[in-house]
Amino acid sequence: MKITEEFVEMMICPACQSKLRLREDGAAIKCLGCRRVYPIEDDMPMMLPDKATIENDEPTAAATTERPA
Repeated sequence: MKITEEFVEMMICPACQSKLRLREDGAAIKCLGCRRVYPIEDDMPMMLPDKATIENDEPTAAATTERPA
């Protein structure tokens, strides 16, 4: 099963509870808040903070730490 953007939009970052986005290459999910990048291995997102890498770019304006009610 391929990970879709719609699926990722229902998730939050386990480290900071910000929104996530599927990377353009489809190989990872990126947090818009803390910039962690969670790899996708064998069509499974590895949503463990210790599995993530952190990208050096600035957090995006779309980042939010609010959780949906």
